[in-house]
Formats: sequence, C-alpha cells, structure tokens
Amino acid sequence: MKTAVRYYSKLGNTKRIAEAIAEGAGVKAVSVTEEPDLAEYVDVLFLGGAPYANIMAPELRAYAEKLSADQVGRAILFTTSNWSRRTVRALKKELRAKGIPVDEKYFYAHMTRIKARTDAAKDFTRKMLE
Repeated sequence: MKTAVRYYSKLGNTKRIAEAIAEGAGVKAVSVTEEPDLAEYVDVLFLGGAPYANIMAPELRAYAEKLSADQVGRAILFTTSNWSRRTVRALKKELRAKGIPVDEKYFYAHMTRIKARTDAAKDFTRKMLE
C-alpha cells in the first residue's frame, strides 16, 4: 500500500505532527510548498494543516484543489490549532466533492501540546493503516 503524508505548517507545529504521522507510516512528511502537486498515485494520503486567522491556509487549499480521485485512494486528515477544527471540515468538503473518500476519524493536536501528542500521532497512524 502506497502512503504519503503532506502538510502545510507556518509555525512548525503541524510539521512536527506530520513528521510523527510519517514515522508511524514509515514514509517521509513533505510540505505542500516543497511539492505543490502530488507526484504519483497513493492509496492513503494523510493531509493536514492548521487554520490561520480561523481559515484554511491558502497554500493548503491550493494543494487540495489540485487533488483528484485518480491520485488518492482515501484521505486521512490531521490538524493542529488552539481550538478550531475548521481545516478538517473544509478539507473534507473539498476532497469529498472531488470523489476522494475521507475517513471520519482524524487526528487533532492542540497547539500547546504538540510534543505530548507525537506518540499519539504515530499510534493513530498505525491504527488507521491496519
């Protein structure tokens, strides 16, 4: 099964969680700014970011808008923030509208508990890939 982890992080919190998710999946986490297009088909795409000014980062939105159902078997989302899960809701809506299945379960880490949540992110990933 081909798995990928893509994220957008402005302050580094989401990057740390993405790296933990990638470790749990045995792959490398890649920023959407480093790879603006998904290079090849993946069975599972872990995709995440945080809301900035209470909206999804434009970089993450642009990445999601380019994805298609023939590139992604299913998506699993993650987010870091103070309280909002808007990024998850917005990504679900965007991806499902394209016919990409999105798991109901997603990973959330409060921005003040990133370090404490990295092991949980790895465990979440392993369970989602079983």
